[in-house]
Amino acid sequence: MNYLARRLMTFPLVMLGVSILVFVSIRLVPGDAITAMLGTEAGLLTPDQRAALEAYFGIDQGWFTQYWRWLAGAVQGDLGVSVTFGKPVLDVILERFPLTLELALLSMVIALAIGLPAGIFAATRNEKPSDLAVRIFAMIGQSTPNFVFALLAIYVLSVGFGVLPAMGEFTPFLENPLRNLGQMILPALTLGFAFAAAVTRISRSAMLDILSDDYIRTARAKGVPARKVIWRHALPNALIPVVTLSGVEFGYLLGGAVIVEQIFALPGLGRMVLDAILQRDYALVQGSVLFIALNFMIVNLLVDLAYAMLDPRIRLGAK
Repeated sequence: MNYLARRLMTFPLVMLGVSILVFVSIRLVPGDAITAMLGTEAGLLTPDQRAALEAYFGIDQGWFTQYWRWLAGAVQGDLGVSVTFGKPVLDVILERFPLTLELALLSMVIALAIGLPAGIFAATRNEKPSDLAVRIFAMIGQSTPNFVFALLAIYVLSVGFGVLPAMGEFTPFLENPLRNLGQMILPALTLGFAFAAAVTRISRSAMLDILSDDYIRTARAKGVPARKVIWRHALPNALIPVVTLSGVEFGYLLGGAVIVEQIFALPGLGRMVLDAILQRDYALVQGSVLFIALNFMIVNLLVDLAYAMLDPRIRLGAK
């Protein structure tokens, strides 16, 4: 409990640092929000109209005043109003986040379902042809850019065989689960492929280390079945680095897979942040980055807590 309390106490400090960094960074980008929003029509505004718009979106004051006003609102759950959407930033984020969360979860399931068994299989057949084949798969997966795999998947599975839809208007899961999964499987495969390759390499390496330990040799000498040695004795310890990798990767996925969301025209969090930067939507960028940072910290905290569950020898600062 002391460890958990200390970790939670660091959250406000990290969020404060992130908020300052993103606040300054987005304002260093050339251009202004009103011009980006209205385009050529911005030149038709009178000075009073421009001033009214700047006041409405909270960009009519100096940087320090803007930041203080935004921070005071953020503490109360008010992240400002989006210039692009004309409504509260938090509402916009919560509309887009379910899609990104679903994409991250599907990608994680695919990666672990492929990578973990492949890594264990390769470790138990070390230096054999099957092990070499798995290692080649892992190298190909990690060296193939997401956009290349996405285009290949679209061409083969959608254009070539017509098995899955490539594009189209997004359908929420609750509205039509089957249609939604049909639209999400290609993006999830694209993200999960590279992640599966990383899981394969990490799990294989960890399993090889565990299988060479004394307690594993002792279990084998006592006649414990090979399957039991692998799945009951070796796997729990080999999972720790996999959990670490999964937590970090899941945090990045919650940040939004911008390229994949762009290719498949998915209205997710990553694509929204990219559009917000291009539109100089200060409030939306600030709120989104803050939201992503909070999710990342929560995921990492859960990963640390999972260590103690996987290995009772680990103590997370009980004193």
